[in-house]
Amino acid sequence: MSEPIFDPIALEYDQWFERHKGAYLSELEALSSFVPKSGKGLEVGVGTGRFASALGVGKGIEPAANMAAIARSRGIEVTLGVAEDLPYADEQFDFVLMVTVDCFVKDVGKSYREAYRVLRPGGLILIGLLDKNGAAARKFEARKAPDNVYWHARFHTPEETLAALKEVGFGNFETCQTLMVPDPKELEYPVPGHGRGSFVVIRGMKGERTGGRG
Repeated sequence: MSEPIFDPIALEYDQWFERHKGAYLSELEALSSFVPKSGKGLEVGVGTGRFASALGVGKGIEPAANMAAIARSRGIEVTLGVAEDLPYADEQFDFVLMVTVDCFVKDVGKSYREAYRVLRPGGLILIGLLDKNGAAARKFEARKAPDNVYWHARFHTPEETLAALKEVGFGNFETCQTLMVPDPKELEYPVPGHGRGSFVVIRGMKGERTGGRG
C-alpha cells in the first residue's frame, strides 16, 4: 500500500469485518485453502491483522500506523513500510500474503517483484483480490468520491494479476473464488477457478532461479 490513507478510518475499517462477518469468513475460508499451515510467512498490507492473526501469519508490513497498532494488539509483529520497498533481505520467507492490496499500491509490478525477491526458491505468493468485473468491486467503484478511500482504489481482474505475476517470474498458478453473493450473511465455501466470484485467491510459486525481472 502506497500511503497511510487508512489511518483516519482504522477503527471503522476494522469494524467492517464484524458488520460483514459472512463476507469476512468467506474470504478467510478461501485464503485458508491455499495458505501454508507452516513456514515463515509475511502479510504485505497487513491492515488491522484480521487475516494474519486468523491464518497464523506472524509478520506484517503496513504503512498506516493506526492500522499497524491494531494488528500488533492481535499479536502480529508489524513493521511500518510499503509493498514496493520491503525492508527485508532476499529469500527470507516461505510465503507472502497480500489481501486486497493490489488495488491500493502505487506500483503493482514493483510490489510483486519485491515479494518475489524476499521469497525463498519454491516459496508461494498468495493474492486475495476483488475481481474488477465482480459485483463487490463494481459496488465500491460506484461509491468513489474524493473524500473516501475508494477514490484511491484501482481494481484488477484475475487475468491482469496473473499476467503481472508471470512477468515477475511466478508460475504454477492455482485460483479459487468466493462471494458469489457479494455480501453473504453466512460462510460461503470457495470453489476452484475464477470468473464468477467477487473475491479471488491466486497462488503462485517462485521458481528455482533467484531475482525477478526488471
